[in-house]
Amino acid sequence: MLSTRALRQAASTVARAAAAQPAFLPHPHSLPVNGFVGAIGNTPLIRIKSLSDETGCEILGKAEFMNPGGSVKDRAALGLVLWAEQTGKIQPGGTIVEGTAGNTGIGLAHVCRARGYKCVIYMPNTQSEEKIDLLRMLGAEVHPVPAVAFENPENYNHQAKRHAERLDNAAWVNQFDNAAGNRGCHITSTGPEIYSQTEHLPGGLNGFICATGTGGTLAGVTRYLKEKSEGKVQCWLADPPGSVLEGFINRGVIERGGGSITEGIGQGRVTDNLKPDIALLDGAIAVPDEKTIRMIYHLLQEDGLYFGASTALNVVAAKELAVKLGKGSRVVTILCDGAYRYQTRLFSRTWLESKDLLKFIPNEHQHLITLP
Repeated sequence: MLSTRALRQAASTVARAAAAQPAFLPHPHSLPVNGFVGAIGNTPLIRIKSLSDETGCEILGKAEFMNPGGSVKDRAALGLVLWAEQTGKIQPGGTIVEGTAGNTGIGLAHVCRARGYKCVIYMPNTQSEEKIDLLRMLGAEVHPVPAVAFENPENYNHQAKRHAERLDNAAWVNQFDNAAGNRGCHITSTGPEIYSQTEHLPGGLNGFICATGTGGTLAGVTRYLKEKSEGKVQCWLADPPGSVLEGFINRGVIERGGGSITEGIGQGRVTDNLKPDIALLDGAIAVPDEKTIRMIYHLLQEDGLYFGASTALNVVAAKELAVKLGKGSRVVTILCDGAYRYQTRLFSRTWLESKDLLKFIPNEHQHLITLP
């Protein structure tokens, strides 16, 4: 047992050490926040250790899966509902209607429940059952419809618009082309957060890259980072197979065809969210599905990070961009959501074989394929 004198000396040492430390600055979420909406944003940056060590670069992911609804789309959901309120398009007790591949719908279902609105979602019937089930559990009215091109009047977005027009006190929030509600929220939140999290690090931030579905995250973050850094931060698009954006940005052509295992990213057109900022982009990187599936398993095995395909694609692209920018560069991407929303596909041997992707998962990672 320590003597009284020894205890006093230990206490004095601790007190001196505490006095030498800078004042504690609490993280915004270490203090109470106001409900679901208050918990959106202020997500940490996660250093992807295995890839950072491998490349000699700093590859960081904005942990958007830590938003209360589980994805980056919580931000857009809040922005879209606030837009509907502020423009007078919805009154208390009304209905928010949207076409979404899943995560925006999940965010909207949460925000609507928190703010007293009903929620109706139209989505392609190609989306995972986990997403559809979760939307219904959250109280949303869900309409899975055949996946057809945007030009087709039966596209899920157009069906959502018509549904809202049939209702009283309802708003179609139009996430793909509502720059004020979607792109705007990333100019005022995601972009400033990334900049403030990296501006005091040695060398600051060199690059930002992510995939895009609506265009809101990429456009809003790009606009903020380009203006704040006076153009020094390079901003790039990551693109899955089947999307036309990589060809449009790199070669000025629209090349259609193919598909991808990713959900909610890739586009067949330039959305109104993306149009104001597409000229600011420094380039685009196409990521094939075989690289995406390999990265899903790499991140789980080597870093303990359990992510879906869209996030894995972003990380592949972030690694490639960091290598382009050179050793010591620092690149941020978006960690969109977790794999639990896609696990019955991504970790199923039967599904992987049906997509001819099993052969791209290294043998030392195949023990992670736990579903038949």
